[in-house]
Amino acid sequence: MLFASTVYPGAADDEANKKIAAERKARKYNVRTYEGFPIRNWDHWLDDREAHLFVQSLETGANAKDLFAGTALVKEPGFATGESIDATWAPDGNSVVFVATTERHESAYAPVGSALYGIPAAGGEPKRLTAAKGSYSRPSFSPDGRFLYARFEPESGKTWDQPRLARAAWPLVAEPVVLTAAFDREIADYAFSTDGATVYLVIPEAGLQRLYTMPAAGGTPKLLIDSKEGLYGNLGAPEKGDSVLFVTWDSATRPAEVFRIAPETGVRQALTAFTTKEAEAIDWQPLRHFWHTSKRGKSIHSMIALPPGFDESKKYPLLVLMHGGPHGPWNDTISLRWNYHLLAQPGYVVLATNFTGSTGFGERFAQEILFDPFKGPADEINEAADEAIKRFAYIDGSRQCAAGASYGGHLANWMQATTTRYKCLISHAGLINAESQWGTSDSIYHREVMAGGPPWEPTKTWREQNPIRYAKSFKTPILLSVGENDFRVPLNQTLENWSVLQRQRVPSRLLVWPDENHWILKPENSKVFYQEVHAWLAKYLGK
Repeated sequence: MLFASTVYPGAADDEANKKIAAERKARKYNVRTYEGFPIRNWDHWLDDREAHLFVQSLETGANAKDLFAGTALVKEPGFATGESIDATWAPDGNSVVFVATTERHESAYAPVGSALYGIPAAGGEPKRLTAAKGSYSRPSFSPDGRFLYARFEPESGKTWDQPRLARAAWPLVAEPVVLTAAFDREIADYAFSTDGATVYLVIPEAGLQRLYTMPAAGGTPKLLIDSKEGLYGNLGAPEKGDSVLFVTWDSATRPAEVFRIAPETGVRQALTAFTTKEAEAIDWQPLRHFWHTSKRGKSIHSMIALPPGFDESKKYPLLVLMHGGPHGPWNDTISLRWNYHLLAQPGYVVLATNFTGSTGFGERFAQEILFDPFKGPADEINEAADEAIKRFAYIDGSRQCAAGASYGGHLANWMQATTTRYKCLISHAGLINAESQWGTSDSIYHREVMAGGPPWEPTKTWREQNPIRYAKSFKTPILLSVGENDFRVPLNQTLENWSVLQRQRVPSRLLVWPDENHWILKPENSKVFYQEVHAWLAKYLGK
């Protein structure tokens, strides 16, 4: 059995780890000390514990062996694996392939890549298997054990690089070859046919996740199922027997269920129906997709969610949603956070636009947000709202609100700075000051890349695309929300925003969640959040 667990540096075995933990607990003082970056991640402070790989025999009473204990690799100043290590057994069961970095200590001033490593299951010094600049993930072996596959993100110096599928002959003696270099879509997941001749791929595309097939040696991926809605995920296939796929599938109106797919025919058979009856009883409609051409000449994709009891002859206020990331999309899926239909429920049409920087539209589209973090995407969102109002007679263009979280919250604050078209705004975990966000977030270097340099070298991006610089123009009523344990967009951003709003006497309301992080996940908190959002919308948009 192979598993990961965190240990203290220098702990050779479980007893040593327990001893160090007891000594730390018995200390009469409490202080965190650091000599390098990073010091925080997401919602917790980092300490000196490391994630290690362990192997253990399945015999009763067997002890686990720490494969990393005493190795030179873990003594590297930038060694890190993440809290759960991406690892897999080699075909003969005598070694393990895993993903690690030795560059984490450089994350304040350089990109951090990850490589593939190998280590004997009996113990020994890990050996680095790959040298390419970039990041490997999801290592997996072909059914016959002759080839090692992995996802690979090259290092281009941009803020996002599209994950490809790479493979190398095993044992690995040369750098893996990228099989999907000419295919301009992200590889989200993959699995093999039982004969190893075919690779099945999960590909995000225009708010969907679709299934593709490709020869295992490389070639042009071909669409397996021409799905018009929803997301395929959790792709799996048996190692023996008939070629068959097991997946989950869900959409904005269908919670995830497990399906069996016959690759030869594409026929999909539901294996579970935990939520089918309940979902069918809800008055909701599938998302409506549309495209428009922006003023910059780009094809921009949007989706619309309609309220219950929808009547095409009536007029409905418009809620414009802005997604986080920015490197991610609005997807045709159910989410606890920013649930399309729950937001629409009181009687609003919800618009979700995939602006420049969104993924699922090719690498160039995602990368073209470089040096233009707010203005270009915001313009595309406003243009999409104009297009929706023109195209769909049931939208009341005189009543609009814009809302978002994380990067979407940044955009809400940018809308505050640059337009008065919206009757109100909602910003959860949004930055107001790009410069102080650079200095206090748990992750900083990509922000420097986005702006073209550090804040003390004030590029055009730093000068012109920072919401707080336009504070004299703030007028739109805004609902602010933040989790106290959010280290990605820390509390100080919302407090700065609140101070500006109060100083400028802008109608505003502040929600601070003491026990939430970047997301509001506790059920009762989530209920109150939606109640607050609905009350804010009703106050300024009516019903």
